[in-house]
Amino acid sequence: MASHLTAPRTAARPDVTSIQRRTLRLLFTTQIIGGIGVTIGIAVGALLAARIAGTAVAGVAQSAGVVGAALLAVPVTRIMARHGRRPGLVLAYTVGAVGGALVVLAAATRWVPLLFLGMLLFGGGTAANLQARYTAVDLAEPARRGRQLSLIVWATTIGAVAAPNSAALADRVTTGWGLPPLAGPFAFSAAAFVLAAVVLLGLLRPDPLLTARRLAATAADPSPAADATATAVAAEAPADGGPTRGGATPAAAPAGVRAPRGAGMWAAWSVVRRQPAARLGIAAVAVGHLVMVAVMAMTPVRLGESHADADVLRLVGIVLSLHIAGMYAFSPVVGWLTDRFGRRAVILGGVGLLLAACAVAGTAGHHTPRLSIGLVLLGLGWSGTMVAGSTLLSESVSAGVRPSVQGLSDLIMGLAGAGAAVVSGFVMQFAGYPVLTLLAAVAVVPLVALALRPVPTGAPDEEG
Repeated sequence: MASHLTAPRTAARPDVTSIQRRTLRLLFTTQIIGGIGVTIGIAVGALLAARIAGTAVAGVAQSAGVVGAALLAVPVTRIMARHGRRPGLVLAYTVGAVGGALVVLAAATRWVPLLFLGMLLFGGGTAANLQARYTAVDLAEPARRGRQLSLIVWATTIGAVAAPNSAALADRVTTGWGLPPLAGPFAFSAAAFVLAAVVLLGLLRPDPLLTARRLAATAADPSPAADATATAVAAEAPADGGPTRGGATPAAAPAGVRAPRGAGMWAAWSVVRRQPAARLGIAAVAVGHLVMVAVMAMTPVRLGESHADADVLRLVGIVLSLHIAGMYAFSPVVGWLTDRFGRRAVILGGVGLLLAACAVAGTAGHHTPRLSIGLVLLGLGWSGTMVAGSTLLSESVSAGVRPSVQGLSDLIMGLAGAGAAVVSGFVMQFAGYPVLTLLAAVAVVPLVALALRPVPTGAPDEEG
């Protein structure tokens, strides 16, 4: 009789492995499309802003996209918390497409306020790409969370490499259609965002976050219907996300199928304040991004101090390409290390690489090969803090509040990056590049202290 009672419930359970495999394939594809959309616009954004509004505000226009991505994380993750990942990602890409269209219109009318509004909304594409990495781990097996999150981060490499080389082609094509010079790449960006939104709207089913909540609710049921798969997906998470026996990490904390009311930024902040692992995850992502942006943003200026104008653009392209390779190309390896050795260990490794990057770049003088090595190390350090910090954050909070906490993390990260970009310019002007790298190195000290801080008594910690 018991088997007849439990069989329907067990049979109705979703095939988690199949859903996760389908979700990863879909996210990998849309991440490439979205990455092309973001990068092809950014490649000419400063040039277009300088042509419309002048060189002095070109950097501010670029920063508007960063701030837009940070601010859009708030409504996007609120929608995710209430309705799932699919509508949130679709909204973010749609807003990015509207922003791209407004930038094109601003280029045609030469209306500066419209340009800033368009760049602000254009950040929706970045917001969607950032949230995709969290979507990848909603249903991930505990021992594979780091690798699957890093796989989606790695997909960005394809778009980041292909898009800048396509900007000139897009500009030539759209100029023939009557669009102003440098507006064409943003038209292509808008089209890419629309395509990504349509693909996700039609194919991201079932929603991975809603499925994870259903599994968590089932696992919380003490009846025999809560089988081993549900328990593995929804068991209580450790405070540090470290490996258990065999290298696996415990799964995410259980939560109900529906998000709790008021699961917004204030609720997210309340959860983060009570959870040391969540604080470490957010700090790792934000500090790593701050240091990376501060040093990377002023590296072209540093190169311009010692090279003729004819050589600067070529050198900047080479150095920044190596930097981007450091950020994304090795993220699958970083993800494997995160699963194998634990989140905290990889965060500390990323911090070590950031410090090494600051030391190498800051003492390189005008030696371009050594500066290039410093920028590669900078990208690798960013990858370590981003992948391990994001993985730790995702598994340290319950499914009900997870999207809001992840949105809070992206908000803090974006604002930290935008602030670093602004401040680095002043430091570069008044103190120079070596002082900038020294201050960037000092900025990681609080993160080191937080990562080395013992877990409070009674809180679970790493076993390995």
